[in-house]
Amino acid sequence: MKRMAIILLTCFIGLMVGVTFIPSPARAQIKLTYANFPPAPTFPCVQMERWKTEVEKRTAGKVKVETYPGGTLLHAKNMFDGVAAGTADIGCSCPSYFPGMFPVVEAIDLPLAWPNAKVASLTLLDIVNKYKPKELERFKVITMFTCPPANIMSMKPILSLEDLKGYELRASGTGAKIIGMLGAAAVGMPQSDVPEALQKGVIKGNVSSLEVMKDFKYAEYCRHVTANVNLFVVSFAVVMNKAKWESLPADVKKVIDDLSREQALWTGQYVDNHVKEAMEWSKKTYNVQVYELSPKEIDRWYSVLKPMTEKYIKDVEAKGLPGKAILEDVLRLKEKYSKEYRD
Repeated sequence: MKRMAIILLTCFIGLMVGVTFIPSPARAQIKLTYANFPPAPTFPCVQMERWKTEVEKRTAGKVKVETYPGGTLLHAKNMFDGVAAGTADIGCSCPSYFPGMFPVVEAIDLPLAWPNAKVASLTLLDIVNKYKPKELERFKVITMFTCPPANIMSMKPILSLEDLKGYELRASGTGAKIIGMLGAAAVGMPQSDVPEALQKGVIKGNVSSLEVMKDFKYAEYCRHVTANVNLFVVSFAVVMNKAKWESLPADVKKVIDDLSREQALWTGQYVDNHVKEAMEWSKKTYNVQVYELSPKEIDRWYSVLKPMTEKYIKDVEAKGLPGKAILEDVLRLKEKYSKEYRD
């Protein structure tokens, strides 16, 4: 009897030791750092947090993602180099901020009258997947997306090309060239500097997607919005350090790959809806006036901008790339996705 008790006790202790060393499926085994440059409440960071949540959930806790919004780890201008160097495993930045460095992506940023961010984001991702730009070869592309189409928020009504002439408006990257061609006095500056510039009268308005009317409280200064010219979008790329990607197990790679297109569409839908919310808030809170130009007036604007697309083809083909084919693909995909995602 005593011998039996000893045997049972020994088995119990062995069982408990075995249980102690069974690995927990929820314990994070892989840590990824993800850097972003805008403030946490803005849509590029909202999509980052959504991606983090989905990756952690779909890997059952195998992956833990640490996010760094607001330039706390890397800024927009050093994001690509920082990710390549391993300062962050993943980073989000704007190829649009680097004129001439991302010629394939720049086709999306041309004045093409994008209807919404969903259409532009899916087109961007398809173009990058098809042409596999050399300038992105040193990274694993996680996803791509754009902001909604850029329109004009200003201190006076902008109802014609004549109203734009010499008017100080902020834009960035390709957008500054576009509004300069239209006759405005283009002022290039990062989004974070705009509130102070508006307050001091350095600029009289901003040209970007309209969610910033609420996110950055531009509605306080810009009481007039020209809302249907849809001049351009700004492209965003989320990239991972190549060595880090190659170190990941196959099941984690699959989760990340499966999320790529879903994330592009989710971000487009989120920010398109956010624009509607921001404009309703702006009208209610600051009595912002919204104007829509006639088709005839919009045609005037785009006829002025036509040489820009012609120059794009010439410049890109001078680099040995099929500029005309790229632009044709962009326009074909724009038409395709516009039928699927009208609003």
